[in-house]
Amino acid sequence: MISLIFKLSDLTRRKIRTLEETALLIQGGEDSLLEETLEAYKPFIKKVVSRVCKRYIHETDDEFSVGLWAFHEAIMKYDTSKGSSLLSFSDVIITRKVIDYIRKESKDQHLSLTALEKEDEKDQVFNPIVDKLSIEHQKHQDQALARREEINEYTMILKEYGLTLQDVVKHSPKHEDARLNAFQIAQIIIEREELLGYLREKKRLPMKELEELASVSRKTIERNRKYIIAVTIILSEQFYYLRDYLKGRL
Repeated sequence: MISLIFKLSDLTRRKIRTLEETALLIQGGEDSLLEETLEAYKPFIKKVVSRVCKRYIHETDDEFSVGLWAFHEAIMKYDTSKGSSLLSFSDVIITRKVIDYIRKESKDQHLSLTALEKEDEKDQVFNPIVDKLSIEHQKHQDQALARREEINEYTMILKEYGLTLQDVVKHSPKHEDARLNAFQIAQIIIEREELLGYLREKKRLPMKELEELASVSRKTIERNRKYIIAVTIILSEQFYYLRDYLKGRL
């Protein structure tokens, strides 16, 4: 259902920088982007670390610091040729680093599995069973859970606007150029604090301002109102998986 909502043109790929594109710029020396990206994705990092630790994580917790450094490492090591998204890759790195940290800090942890531990070529202790279950299997479960949670949160926010996922699918523009125009209008909203504030407070589009800024008729905006609101919500809220999914198809 979600895939039906966001069939946008490849022409818009240049309009928005994906996380993967940002990573390449950072790898090329754009240090200012690194700081901005780390700050912007702190909620994502906390989500991953919280799932591993099975508790709420504060930014002052050591586990969060480990997760932050792991996300940094994921950005610097990300390779687009591998095919996976940076968020998926980051999830793996953060999970592994936090588990390693917990294992080192908690000497009594996993005592029942001590006999299964081995040493690698560098004499570092590891547990192949824990690694496989905790990193590979749990990774897919955690990512699936995170996506479901985001879709549930997204559905709840849509409800505040009197919308459902079914409404969004039903009223998605059928023509590519119409979808592109609607997406560009959503961009105008999130780039202007006063317009985004109006939308969040009034639960409706600032029609007069959009008509002037977007250079399209009021009728066109109204016809695509539900789709515009749906896209604006994803781009303006902390829906990292949905946003990554959306941008990957721009």
